[in-house]
Amino acid sequence: MGLRAPWLRQRLLMLGLALFDALSLATTYNVTHWIRLEEQDWVGINRALALLILLWISISYLLGRYSEPEGNRRHSLQRRLAVTALVPLLILALVLAHSWVFQVENARTRFRGFLLPMLGITALLSALAQIWLTSRRRERQRWLMLGDEEEVALLRTEVGSHPPLHRWQLIWTTPAALTDQGLPKLQNVDGIAVSDRIGIHEALLQALLTERATGTGVSSLVNWSEQHLQRVPPELFSNRWLLQAEGFGLQPSTWSWRLKRSFDLLGAGVLGLLTLPLILVAAALIWLTDRGPVLYGQTRTGLYSKPFQVWKLRTMRTDAEAGGARWSSRDDSRITPVGQWLRRLRIDELPQLLAVIRGDMSLIGPRPERPELEVELERLIPHYRVRHWIRPGLSGWAQVCYPYGASVADSRMKLSYDLYYLRNANLLLDLLILFKTIRLVAGARGAVAMDPAQPLPVGATPQESPDSKGRFPSPAKTP
Repeated sequence: MGLRAPWLRQRLLMLGLALFDALSLATTYNVTHWIRLEEQDWVGINRALALLILLWISISYLLGRYSEPEGNRRHSLQRRLAVTALVPLLILALVLAHSWVFQVENARTRFRGFLLPMLGITALLSALAQIWLTSRRRERQRWLMLGDEEEVALLRTEVGSHPPLHRWQLIWTTPAALTDQGLPKLQNVDGIAVSDRIGIHEALLQALLTERATGTGVSSLVNWSEQHLQRVPPELFSNRWLLQAEGFGLQPSTWSWRLKRSFDLLGAGVLGLLTLPLILVAAALIWLTDRGPVLYGQTRTGLYSKPFQVWKLRTMRTDAEAGGARWSSRDDSRITPVGQWLRRLRIDELPQLLAVIRGDMSLIGPRPERPELEVELERLIPHYRVRHWIRPGLSGWAQVCYPYGASVADSRMKLSYDLYYLRNANLLLDLLILFKTIRLVAGARGAVAMDPAQPLPVGATPQESPDSKGRFPSPAKTP
């Protein structure tokens, strides 16, 4: 079985932009070095250039230049162009600070004659690439979505909460709406997504096979959701599908399981040593706030539903659960002022590194939940227990893709991301989640409860349905 990486396909253009930035910086570095400093030797790749590339890509990533566009695309482009101009300014500030601290010789000459033109040209090239990339993203796709009435209603709601898909034309239909006399003109669509659990009559089946033979993409609704929503709504599949589906390969006694465990031990050990001073400072602030205990222990559900004890830095008042366990909420009055910042920066989670070393948790995986809350979640959410097939983690795909929430609806949404992770888990995806976690922490966007649901953005593409004869409107002409 090959490597499953539907998340990578969605990010190829952004990875291309990062590679373009690196090549542009390397080229302008060498050309500027050759022209401005009048040195005839071609530098190639040296330590200074490697550091500049690392700074450029790291700052760009932390500021969101390599992330998927969200919301209004014009505003997104304007923001990204502004960030593109900010990146060289931050690099120049770092270089100036280094030159001043270490009193580098000829710093002013190199700054004016070398760094300014080199970074300016690189920023211009990168901005042009960003504009081209945005224009490519504007292309609209037209998909035929074929499922039963329940699946159609579910996915229409899911797509409505996914801004990048608002520009698409999604044609929703059910087998009952398609008759032999009213088959759709499938040549007008870019792809077809078909449910695994519906019956398809012979005429439609032959039409779908013909389209696949001529190059039209055909996939299941589950695979389509993985590719474009980056998650798997739990209502889309059955226990039988779960039994036979590809993926879910991160199981004990496999090489990937042992590799992940080695990565956990190494990462937890290094991270624990690096953050120990931060933990001690946070502990002192907690104690000074109310002279209460620094740590807070809870029982959580782990691998194969086995309970374990987890410890966190306390972020709530000592009497926070005097009336029993309940969800936390936005602007929760039980959270202390120090606790608010510990949650935003996720510092309160750091003591859980001990659970990672102990083997109860992993660095990356679904967040462990409290058993007393899971009783209700398992009753209301289908396939909820599947998330226990893997060790829970300090951070996970749900945590970096979905705002912090505290309700049954939020738990269902997070489960859809956890199912995606379980099906596609590998070291590359773990590294992506790690980088996204770093960006969240750097932006102080950790465990902050989400705002109430907002209306769909203005200009969202209306979704289409067939008429009584199973026919669909023709593709809209672009101006």
